[in-house]
This record gives sequence, C-alpha cells and structure tokens, in this order.
Amino acid sequence: MNFSIEYMYKHPKSPLKIRFVSDPMSLNEALFITADLEKTGRVSELIFIDTKGVSWTKKELLKLTEVKNEEPKNISIYFDGGYKAETGASGQGIIIRYSQNGVNYRIKKNASLTNLESNNEAEYAALWIAAQELEELGVQYEEVIIQGDSKVVIEQLKGEWPCYETNLQNWADKIETLFKKLQVEPVYEWVARNKNKDADQLVTQALNGKIIQAKKEVIDNL
Repeated sequence: MNFSIEYMYKHPKSPLKIRFVSDPMSLNEALFITADLEKTGRVSELIFIDTKGVSWTKKELLKLTEVKNEEPKNISIYFDGGYKAETGASGQGIIIRYSQNGVNYRIKKNASLTNLESNNEAEYAALWIAAQELEELGVQYEEVIIQGDSKVVIEQLKGEWPCYETNLQNWADKIETLFKKLQVEPVYEWVARNKNKDADQLVTQALNGKIIQAKKEVIDNL
C-alpha cells in the first residue's frame, strides 16, 4: 500500500502557511521523507493518506512498519480454473509467490470444488481459494499482483466488464469483501495461457484426482 504525505509548511519570515500533498509512495519512502522534512522545523499538521483514503499519524505508521517487517510482502498470484460440463467436475489451481523475513517462498495448491456450473465459476473459485490463502498467511496492507488467463474474471474484477450472472457476482463479492477486510490492494493482470501453465497444470491434476498443497523456499521469487 502506498501513502501520500499531507502537511502544512510554515514560512520562516511570515505567518503564511502553505499546504502540500505529495504523490503516493511506499511506506518506507514516506517515513524517510517525513524525517527529512521534520529537520527543517517548518512542518506542522503532518498526516499520511493511504490509497483507500484512510488517514494515518506518524506513530501509527511506525507501528505498522514494525508489524509489516514480520509479514509476507512482494506477493503475486497466478490462478486458473477448469470445468467439465459432461461430468460436472471442476478443478482450481493457484501459485502464490511472496517473501518473508528475507526468504522467498512459493505455494502450490489445487482443489476440486463441487456444485459449480461453468468454467468461469471455476476460475472465480480458484481466486477465492487464493484469497483465503492470503488470509492464512497473515497478509495485510499489501499490494498483490493477481494474474490469470480468464478475461472474464480479470476484466470483471477490474470493473471493465459488467457481471450479469448472479453466481459469478456472488464469488466476486466474496473475494472483494475479503480483500477489503485484509486491506489488500489487488492489481489484476490478464496473461496468456502459456504464461499461466503452472496453475493450469494444477487444475489438470485436480480434475484427475491428484490434490496438491506444497510450500517451498525458492532461490528467487520469479
């Protein structure tokens, strides 16, 4: 999550005060610049505004920094879903990459949910599983890159395409509600199927009855 700095500048030779608002920046950058501004002795009424429009004091941000040092960061998700109309079977696959305490990790997980009605619903269900996994990891106040090859899911969650199907809207509402609870800022990106092959393979394995849940430390997070 990024923050803007808002403060009053006190003119050194007159009672004039000028309000400044910065461009959004990372938490660490905001705290560094604030410390530099405060050295001038001409800054007052300083607050921080996050990307959700919530105001923070410096004390609150310093506390947040302490908490975030132990939490996952640099998070990206690949998700995929599949549905076989002839059998009613579905498969979901997710890949989550993140760093924590200086170590990079990769989670691979799949599932085979029942009572779904389409490939699009299977895709939404996969992202719901990923969102729940973020909650299990303790992710909060983070930007999360979310990549999938379903144009429908990506564009609907970005707000670019309308969603007329009630079942899909229900999944979207659940996902967005959980992200709001976690104060996660999702960045949705469509990728071609060949860029999503690891998640797709997990879907195939789920449809074939092979359920996987693995967490692995990796050399890098690419």
